[in-house]
Amino acid sequence: MSGLPRSSTSSAHIKTNLPPQELLHDLCSRFVLNVPEEDQESFERILFLVENAYWFYEDNSVEKDPSLKSLTLKEFTSLLFNNCDVLRPYVPHIDDIFKDFTSYKVKVPVTGAIILDETFERCILVKGWKGTSWSFPRGKKNKDEEDHACAVREVLEETGFDVSNLLSKDEYIEMMFGQQRVRLYIIPGVKDDTAFAPLTKKEISEIAWHRLDELRPLNDDVIARGITGIKLYMVAPFLASLKSWISKHQPTVAPKPDRRLKGKCAWKAKNSSLGSSSNVTVECQSSKLIVECESSKPGSDANNKGHPGSSFRNFRFDTVAITRAMEAGFAS
Repeated sequence: MSGLPRSSTSSAHIKTNLPPQELLHDLCSRFVLNVPEEDQESFERILFLVENAYWFYEDNSVEKDPSLKSLTLKEFTSLLFNNCDVLRPYVPHIDDIFKDFTSYKVKVPVTGAIILDETFERCILVKGWKGTSWSFPRGKKNKDEEDHACAVREVLEETGFDVSNLLSKDEYIEMMFGQQRVRLYIIPGVKDDTAFAPLTKKEISEIAWHRLDELRPLNDDVIARGITGIKLYMVAPFLASLKSWISKHQPTVAPKPDRRLKGKCAWKAKNSSLGSSSNVTVECQSSKLIVECESSKPGSDANNKGHPGSSFRNFRFDTVAITRAMEAGFAS
């Protein structure tokens, strides 16, 4: 495969081996082929299935076999297409298919939560596993999923905290980022000794209480920087509306002017940059970090007719080929 040479057998114990064909076949059958037919009707849906296979590979396969290389989603997608009989005919268009998927993803609505402490002075932010990006816990909606249900699911996955009994469907801040709608429900009055820990592996590396007055942007740049040096993108745009909401509501516990509550770490994965398993540590380094936050880049026009990927808008799998592939897998 061009650009992705397979490691030699002499490096079997080095963490650079690509997944073997048998594993790729298993992931393709489990996550792409053995799904309801409606999920195979477009490449957007198929790439979401591939993404599920990718996270299973990263979270389970790589952890169980230290020799396997950790891949980017694009690298994994290319490998799966090249090694899956049903997907292989579309390899020549893989770049366009992936671009279409990236463009589609930035239009999928996102929901999450702004979790406030009892004094309304601090909020919970999460830091991604790769890079140093901080944000409110949030994520993309599944097909036909309601906004509040998505928020509950994503917050639970990223923090381990169930907000279902605290969430009010009418208390939220909503903004548009390019073509993507982001809705964050306000969850007030959460105790700062609440236990937090993500349920998903290798997605969140740190959860921390941050003081809201330290998150205020210093200027109107596209990427705003808080007074502690933390860069804010997916946080800063919500702060003015959040401040307005707080001014109209009474906190559970009145703030004490003579006792300034500090930001503190709620959960942190040890050596997350090395990809080790998650462990809780008590150090809080958020005040020392320069946080690179993700920028909003509106996706390319999904209706652009100028590349091969646009011809897959009404794509459908050849179900006969799928059936044969599955039967061959069962027979082997």
